[in-house]
Amino acid sequence: MKTKSRFIMIAILFVLALIVSACGNDDTKSGYSDEKAESGGNSEVTIDSKMGEVTIPADVERVLAPYHEDALLALGVTPVAKWAIGTSVQDYLEPQLEDVPSIEWNLPLEKVLEKTPELIILESNLDSYEGSVEDYQKIADATYVMTEEVTDNWRKQVELFGKMLGKEEKAEEVLTSYDEKVANAKKKLSESIGDETIAAIWVAGDQFYLFEQNRHSAEVLYSELGINQPEFVKSLGEADLTQWNALSMEKLSELKADHIFLLALEGEQGIETLKNSKVWQSIPAAKNDHVYIMNDPSFWTNKGLIASEKTIDAVVDTLVK
Repeated sequence: MKTKSRFIMIAILFVLALIVSACGNDDTKSGYSDEKAESGGNSEVTIDSKMGEVTIPADVERVLAPYHEDALLALGVTPVAKWAIGTSVQDYLEPQLEDVPSIEWNLPLEKVLEKTPELIILESNLDSYEGSVEDYQKIADATYVMTEEVTDNWRKQVELFGKMLGKEEKAEEVLTSYDEKVANAKKKLSESIGDETIAAIWVAGDQFYLFEQNRHSAEVLYSELGINQPEFVKSLGEADLTQWNALSMEKLSELKADHIFLLALEGEQGIETLKNSKVWQSIPAAKNDHVYIMNDPSFWTNKGLIASEKTIDAVVDTLVK
C-alpha cells in the first residue's frame, strides 16, 4: 500500500474484512443471454444478475467496478476510477492504474456522478455502499449487481466481464494462459522443493496474521500449485474470511514450516520483533534461513488473475534456483 503508517494498514485490514462480509448470502446463479441488436463493434447483451436481468449497452467504455479492477485489467479494460480507502489503493495494480483517479470504497454518489460511468458493477450485498441500486441506476446506463458466487470467484468475474464488454475471446485467452502458468510453475516447484511445506504471514505493525488454506493467495499456493501445508496451517481449517485473527509469538512457534514468506512493507515493526525473538529463531524455516520478506503485501492479500500471477511469480522466483 502507498502509505506505510500503521493506521492505514489497520484500516485496510478492516476494510478487506468488511468487503468480504459484504458479499451476502445469495444463491442466485448467473446466466447469460445475448440480444440480437447490434451497435458498433459489439452487440447489446442482456445478462442475469442478483437483481434480475440487466441489459448492457453495446460498446461500453466507461466502467466502474470498485475492488474488482483486477478482472477489468486482465481483459485490457481501464476503469474510470479505482477502489481506495483514503490514500490506500491496491498497490499491485498501480503500474496500470497510477493515472486513474481513486474513489472511496463505499461509492459516494456525488463522486460516482463525477466519473460519468456507463456501467457500474457492484458486489452482491449493497450494505457497504452509500447509495442504493436505484441511486446508481440513475447515474449509469447499466448497473449490475454480482451474485455471491461471482463476487467470490475471480475466474467467473473474468468470464462475466468478458461477456459484458464483448471480450469473451480475451477472457478465454487469459484464463487459458493462466492455467498454463500454473501447470508450469507447479512442475518447477515440485522439482525444486518436493514435499517441503510453505506458509505465508502478513506482518502489519507488530501483529502477525497467518494465512489459512483458503485465505487469499494461500489458495494459489495450496490448491493450485499443490504445495504442502504445514500441519499447523492444516489444523486451522478454513478461514472465516470476514475477519483476520492475529497470532501470538507462542502460537507462531508451532509453525514447523520449511519455507515462510513474510509479507510486510518496509519498516514494519513486526519484522524487527521476529529477528529479536528466540522463539521465532527456533522454528525450522528461520534456523535454515528459509524466511523470505516480500515488501509488497498487496497482491498476496487479494484475489484476482493478476494478483494470482504475481503470487506465482514471487514464489517461483524465490524458490526455483
